[in-house]
Amino acid sequence: MNICFVYEYYYPHIGGGEVLFQRLAEGIAARGHKVCVITSLLADTQKNEVLNGVEIRRVPVPRFAERYWFTFLAYREISAAAARADVIQVGTYNGAPAAWLAARRHRKPVVLFPFEVLGDLWFKVGLNPVSALAFRIFEQAVLTLPYDAYSCISQSTMKSLVRFRRARGKAFLAYPGIDYDLFDPSGTDARNRIRERLGVDERTFLCSYTGRPGVVKGVEFLLRAVPEIRKRIPEARLLLLLSKSPRAKYKEAEKLAAELGDDAVIFRDQVMLDELPGYHQASDCIIIPSLNEGFGFTCVEACTMERPVVVPTPVSLHDVV
Repeated sequence: MNICFVYEYYYPHIGGGEVLFQRLAEGIAARGHKVCVITSLLADTQKNEVLNGVEIRRVPVPRFAERYWFTFLAYREISAAAARADVIQVGTYNGAPAAWLAARRHRKPVVLFPFEVLGDLWFKVGLNPVSALAFRIFEQAVLTLPYDAYSCISQSTMKSLVRFRRARGKAFLAYPGIDYDLFDPSGTDARNRIRERLGVDERTFLCSYTGRPGVVKGVEFLLRAVPEIRKRIPEARLLLLLSKSPRAKYKEAEKLAAELGDDAVIFRDQVMLDELPGYHQASDCIIIPSLNEGFGFTCVEACTMERPVVVPTPVSLHDVV
């Protein structure tokens, strides 16, 4: 088969979704299928290349609000790939309208990969009312388009999705897999080395969070909870391995961490995937304070590394744990 994937972000962009897309694309290519990925052109990446059997075609977008520009600028590239494809798969949100239009133009089936469905939660994540309403309308428009199938990554996401009439009878559940060779608790002994790198000893109770400071990730709530955590566990410190995107939320987290002081929070850039098992092993617990998650790779990876995990219950993380 000839399969076209449309994702606004792809490797080397860091994120759980990007890891899933890369493994999915490369795994399908390894089985002998032709795979093309349409994505955004990032700094220090090539416009076109073949990586591990996957053809990657990157669309130039302005550096400001690049994922939103992708919605409008990617159509030509997507349409050209769709003409040759047997099926198109697209993730929410920004590539979906262009991929749907290209699929309909060339009469090809299109599968939506809904990472999460926020619905009215858009009004509860700290956005101003106008922005929240705009995101809510855009999400509903994307999910209301008639796709041929919906590949859901958790029970929670699938239940939220089937509220949309067009998805009924077309949605199926497919949990993402993880790399059990990499996330193997018996395969690494990095605890002492990582803790020494961080400047903490065994008396420190190290809580950690890794990922993006997105609007639903709850990083600001976690930081505001640190004084309460330290009242109960005086020797506790919080390790943040944080992506710098989105920039505004990163700056907010940086400011809150600075107010708490270096003794309370260890602030570091997000690490590469192959280093992550060692940081999990070095932690005494992993905290995932998300207001919503479609799946939650960090959650599964931490469980696999046999670390205690703290998660909220009304989201997919509950059934993932």
